[in-house]
Amino acid sequence: MSESSTFSVGEERITGVVDKVSFFSESSGFTVLRLSRNGERESATVVGCVAAVNAGQHIEAVGCWHNDKTWGIQFKATHLAVIPPDTLDGITKYLSSGMVKGIGPHLAKLLVRAYGMEVFTIIEDSPETLLELPGIGKKRLQQIAAGWAEQKAVKKIMLFLQSHGVSTARTVRIYRTYGDDALAIVSANPYRLILDIPGIGFKSADQIARNIGIANDSPLRARAGIGYTLHELSLEGHCRVPESMLLAACKRLLNIPDEVVQEALRQEISIGTIVSVEDEGEKHCYLVSLFRAEVGVAKSIQRIMGGILPWGVLKPNAVIPQAEKESGIELSESQRSAVALALSSKFLVITGGPGVGKTTIIKTILTILESAAALNVLLCAPTGRAAKRLSEATGMEAKTIHRLLEFDPFLRDFRRGTSYPLEADLVIVDEASMIDVVLMNRLLAAISSRSALIFAGDVDQLPPVGPGFVLADMINSGVLPVVRLTEIFRQAESSMIIVNAHRINRGEFSIPSHQSGADLSDFYVVSAGSATDIQRMLLRVVADRIPDRFGLDPLRDIQVLTPMNKGALGTKALNTLLQERLNPNAARKIVRYETTYAEGDRIIQMVNNYDKEVFNGDIGRIAVVDEEESTVSVLYDGREVLYEFGELEEIALAYAITIHKSQGSEYPAVVIPLAMQHFSMLERNLIYTAVTRAKKLVMVIGDPKALVTAVSNKRSSQRLTGLAALLSGEPLQQ
Repeated sequence: MSESSTFSVGEERITGVVDKVSFFSESSGFTVLRLSRNGERESATVVGCVAAVNAGQHIEAVGCWHNDKTWGIQFKATHLAVIPPDTLDGITKYLSSGMVKGIGPHLAKLLVRAYGMEVFTIIEDSPETLLELPGIGKKRLQQIAAGWAEQKAVKKIMLFLQSHGVSTARTVRIYRTYGDDALAIVSANPYRLILDIPGIGFKSADQIARNIGIANDSPLRARAGIGYTLHELSLEGHCRVPESMLLAACKRLLNIPDEVVQEALRQEISIGTIVSVEDEGEKHCYLVSLFRAEVGVAKSIQRIMGGILPWGVLKPNAVIPQAEKESGIELSESQRSAVALALSSKFLVITGGPGVGKTTIIKTILTILESAAALNVLLCAPTGRAAKRLSEATGMEAKTIHRLLEFDPFLRDFRRGTSYPLEADLVIVDEASMIDVVLMNRLLAAISSRSALIFAGDVDQLPPVGPGFVLADMINSGVLPVVRLTEIFRQAESSMIIVNAHRINRGEFSIPSHQSGADLSDFYVVSAGSATDIQRMLLRVVADRIPDRFGLDPLRDIQVLTPMNKGALGTKALNTLLQERLNPNAARKIVRYETTYAEGDRIIQMVNNYDKEVFNGDIGRIAVVDEEESTVSVLYDGREVLYEFGELEEIALAYAITIHKSQGSEYPAVVIPLAMQHFSMLERNLIYTAVTRAKKLVMVIGDPKALVTAVSNKRSSQRLTGLAALLSGEPLQQ
C-alpha cells in the first residue's frame, strides 16, 4: 500500500490545490492553508504539518473534520503531503510553486507545453531530454535533477522520522545534513542530531531515542546528556565549568542515578571529548575544543611577548612631541603614557569607554612608527562595520579578522595559521571585547613571534556572543601591559551620549529631563508605560519625529536596539510593525519562514556564511526579489549577495535588532525600547553597549523604572573561564 493511501478507520482523504498558505512554521512544519477541491464551491481550511508548501501545489490530506470554536470548520490532518497533480493546469502550478529547484513559472509553462502529462516521467526517467528545450543548459538541468531527487529521498526518510515524532521541517534538515545515510545515522545514535541539526535539542533527540527503544539509563543517553549540558553552558559563555556544577545540571536534565552520570563523565573524559583539570583543589571540565582554545591563546600570547620589538628602542620624549606636531593634536598626560607604553611593549591592551581617546592613541602610534621605520602594519576588527570604522579613523586599510586570516570556503578553514603566519611588524585589533576564545586562538596562532600586537576595546561592553571573554581575562590576569583610559576629553564632554554612557558605566546615571522648547539634545528618555504604548511611541519617533527634528532617514540612519527577540518589544514584533510603517509599498516581496521579505527592507545576516562572504551581524538591504529565479538579492555596502528562497532563514529583518547583535557597529541614531518585561536582561553593560552604538542621537523609550533597574544592576554574569589563570602561570593539573 502506498504512503498516500494509508489512513486509520474514521479518517478520510481529501485532495485539492492550495489557494493560500495562511501560516507556515519552518521550525515545526505546522501549517494552515486554504484548499480548493473539485466539485466544491468554497475552499476548505486545512491544518497539519508538511515539509514545505506553496500556493498552487496539489495536496493530499488524511484526517478528520473538526468544528473549532474560534475558527469554524477545519480539516485536521494527521498526514499532509504534496502530491503530483493530474491536470495540465495543475502540473503547471505544481512546477511553478518552487517545489523543484531550478523550475520557475516561465520554465514550468515551457515544460508542460513540450511534454504535457508526461512531464514528470521525462524528469524522472529521461532528464537529458530537457536539454532540447530553449533556455535549459547543463547547469539548469543539474538543478532540476537534484531538486527532483531530493523530493523523492525526503519522502522516504520522512516516513521513518515522522513515525518517531520528528517534525516535517526538521526531517528536511536532517536529510540535507546526512543525505542518504540519514536513516542509518539516526537509528544508531539519535543524540547526534543535537549537535548536527539546528533546532533539535536534547528533548527532541531524547524522544526519538525513547521511541526506538533506547533505555532511560543507557550509557549512550547519559554521555549525550553530559556533552549537551556542557555545550549549553558554553552557549552561555562558559569555558571551564566546576565538575560539581556540571554533574548537578546533568542530573536535573536526565533524572537518572548519580553513579550513571559520573560513569558517563568518566567515559567522556577517557575518550577525550571532555577535559578535566584541577585548580586550587577543585575539578573543572571543558569541552575539548574550548580547552585547546584557552591553552592555545595563553601559549600564543607568551610566544609573542617573548619576541624582539620590531622597531627597536624609540625615545618617547622625542617621538611623541614630533607626532603631536605632525598631527596637530595635543595629547593628555594619560595618552602620552599610553603611547610610551605601546612603543616599549610587544603586547598591549588598551581599554576604555567612548570619548577617552583610544583612536587618538592608535593614530599617534601609527604616525610615530611610520616616521621611525618602514614597518608593515595590519589592522583588523571582528565585523565588517567595525573594520570600516577603523579604516576611516586611521586612513589605513582594515579588514575583518576572517578576511585577514584568509578564510577558504572550499577548505572550510583559515589559510593563515602557525605554518603560514601573517607578514606584519605590528597587528592592531579593534573592538577586541567581541572576540570569543575560539576565534582569538586562531587569530593569535597566525601572528608571528616577530610581530607586535595591540588590542583595543571596551571591556565594559557586553561579552562576546561565543564562549569566553578573552579581553577581560587578559586584563584580569595581572601579567600583561594594560592601559585603562577613563578621562573624557573636552571635545567629547559636550555629547550627552558620551557623558551619560560613562555615568551608566559607573552606576551614577540619573534620568535627564529635556525641557520642551530647549535646544536639541543628543540624548532623550521618553516615558511610556505599557508595551502597546512603547510600540506606538516608537513608531511615531522612528517614522516621524526623528526625521522631522533631526533630518535623519528612518531607513538608513535610525536603528532600533531591543534587549530581546521575543515578546511585544522583541525584534520579531517590532520588525513587523516597522516594516509595515517604513516600507509598505514594496514592488515585490516573498513570504518565507513566517517573514515577509520585500524590496527595500533592511536585513541582518544571522550566521556566518563563508561561501557568500557574509557574516553574523552584517546588515544589508534587499535590492531585488526575483520569483522566477527564486532568489533574493541583498546589497552589503554595495556588494551584491544572492540568496535562494530556501536560504532565507539565514537572514532576518533588521529595522530592529538585539543589542547583542549591534556590537561592533555604530549608527547615527539609536532608539532603545525598555520595559520591566525585560527584567531578566536588565543589566548595566547591556544598556551601556546600546547607548555607545549611537553617534548623533540616543532615544530611550519605555518605563523609567526599567532604565534605573538596568543601570543599578551590575550582576553581569561572570563567565567561567581558565584563561586568566593560564596567563598568570597558575598550574592546572589534568
